[in-house]
This record gives sequence, structure tokens and C-alpha cells, in this order.
Amino acid sequence: MASLLITAERVIMTPADGPTRVVSPGYVRVEDGVITEAGEGVPSGADVHLADGLLAPGLVDLQVNGFFGHDMVDAGETGWREVVTRLPETGVTSFLPTFITAPVATQAEALRRTRDLLPKLPPGTRVLGVHLEGPFLSEKRKGAHNAAHLTDPTPEAVGTLLETGLVKLVTLAPERNGALDAIRRLTGAGVLVSVGHSDATAAQTAAAADAGARKVTHIFNAQSGVHHRDPGVAVQALIDDRLHPGLILDLHHVGPETARLVFRAAAGRVVLVTDAASAAGMPPGTYELGGEPITMPEQGPPLRADGTIAGSGLRLDEAVGNAIGLGVDPAAAVDAATRVPADLIGRPDLGRIAPGAAADLVWLGPDHRARTTWINGQELFGGGS
Repeated sequence: MASLLITAERVIMTPADGPTRVVSPGYVRVEDGVITEAGEGVPSGADVHLADGLLAPGLVDLQVNGFFGHDMVDAGETGWREVVTRLPETGVTSFLPTFITAPVATQAEALRRTRDLLPKLPPGTRVLGVHLEGPFLSEKRKGAHNAAHLTDPTPEAVGTLLETGLVKLVTLAPERNGALDAIRRLTGAGVLVSVGHSDATAAQTAAAADAGARKVTHIFNAQSGVHHRDPGVAVQALIDDRLHPGLILDLHHVGPETARLVFRAAAGRVVLVTDAASAAGMPPGTYELGGEPITMPEQGPPLRADGTIAGSGLRLDEAVGNAIGLGVDPAAAVDAATRVPADLIGRPDLGRIAPGAAADLVWLGPDHRARTTWINGQELFGGGS
């Protein structure tokens, strides 16, 4: 039986009878990849003691288009291997690879390829399924998506994309024809639906939540926003307790004051995401998103040729650090990148330090960068000292 005892000066705990909180000092005991005990104090016999920083649950990213030079939709086995074995460097222990807009038949083929290669991957960051960001989006709010491939969510299209069973999250615009029926069908199949790339009114967004939508994709980006007489998606995301606003906290997609607003208005509902593109983790240069070129500049996010933001170069541990730097309580910042997305995707065994949870853990240094990452109690990244 493989066992591990980690003690730390500060631990993010998720007790069954209360909110996530920081315990100082604390410990985590692991047996066979599962957390069996977690609490306050420093018991003797620790295998690992973390003298600074923070021991947190492994980070959960629901929106990763690519990383380390690879676009997930066509990365191939070599690219997938690099991404899943290197994402632990960023503290991410579970993720949803994200496929952006393409013809439905092309997306279906990508899903089949992914289904076939997943069993071949080595131990690494967990693949929780696939996030389809499109093609059921608004032409008015397409962002970096190819307008030529945007379409309505017909029953036939939805059925085709559900065939592999890999789809766990779909971003769509609820104002498109047939969208509310599609939301009901998707949620009935266990798929999380997120409102995004949408010009919907607040009322249309509320109707999507009535139909089962529970998330909003990258709040304030590529969606109708806040207007005192014409409220849109962003307003409903902030005031509707059923909806969880995704937030790209690279301080470029959303300004710091607006990010503070999101955390205050949607306390306990925010989901930190990277929306990372293939340029993430790479030097400035030209890369690819959804089969089209993007440029990674010296500063800021990757861009299309017309200047449109195209994903990000953000790490999720960096997003947590940015939230804390804005004055967000550390427990709330970590929660937004762990427990909240894990619960939203239907994985209550992930994203928390509590007995019975998977032993997915990350040691965040004082700069909130990942130093060591464990998945199922196994150290898969050890960049700290």
C-alpha cells in the first residue's frame, strides 16, 4: 500500500461541514492515491514538509485550447503526451481540452481521434472529457472563431457530437435557433452547458439557465455586457446564482477592477480558466488556434492577424496568484481553480483536500507558482526545493 504524509505551514482545506479555508499548519495523509486524513497540526513522520508557500488541491482547468506549442484539436499522440505530462508544471492536475469552432463533421472526427488516443497516454494531468467551444455561437460575438462554420444547434448536429461520449462541456449562444432545446438535451446527457460568444439579453441568458445552463464562458469577453438599460450575458452571470462565470485572469482579457467586481458579485461561483492557446508556455512567435495562425507577442495574449485576442498564454497557477494579488482571499482564489470547477463538471472527488478525495495536490510557492505537483499521490512534477 503506497502511503504519503505531507505537512505544510499552510494548507487549503475543504471540510465537509463548512467552507474552504486556510489551515496553518496542517497535514494531508494519503493511501493508495486517495486522501485518508487531513487536518490541523504537524504529526511526526512526515515524508514531505513544506516550510513555505501553500499546499492546495490540484488545479482544474475547464478551458485549454492548447499548450506548449500544441493545439489540442489536432495535436496528435506526440502533442497530447507532451501536454498531459507537462501541465503538472503549472499545477493543473485535471483539464478539459477545448476544441473551437469547426464544421460539425470535423469536430466529430476530432472527438473520435481523441477517444482512440486517450488510452495510449502516459500518467499525467487527467483528461476529464472535451469542451466544445462552438460551433453554436453568435456571428456578432465570434471573437477568434471562424464565422463561416457557425451554425444552429440542430438535433442532428447535437446528436453527432454526443456520439463518442467525450463531450463534457459545450459553449453556445442561447439566442440561436433551437438553442434552448439543445441545452435541455445536452444537460440531460450529463453535459455542462455554458453561455458564451453570445449577444443574448439578460432575459435570454436567464432562459438558458432555466433550461439547464450553469456556466458563462470567459465573462465580459465575446458577449453582451453591462448596460444600464440593455443588460446582457455578463449582467445575468453576475446576478444569477445558478450561473458560474468563467474568468481569464491574465489582467489583459479583463481589467483588475472588473475582476474584483466579478469575485465580489459572484462570490463562490467564479471559475478561473486559462483559455490557453498553443502559444502558452512558448516564446513569442507564430502558432495555431483552430487551424488558423496566431501570433504570441512579447507582452499580452496571442492575437489573430486582425488584432483579435485568440486565447491566452496564461498558466492557471498564475491566475490564482493574480487573484490573490488583487486582494481575493487565498482560499477563495484557490477554490475558483479547484473545488468550484470540479463540482461544476460533476467531479466532487477532485479539487479539494478532504478525506475520500483523489490525492491531487500542488505546492504553490510564495509567488504562487507550482513547485511540486502530485496526481493520485504520485509526484509528477518536482520543480521546488
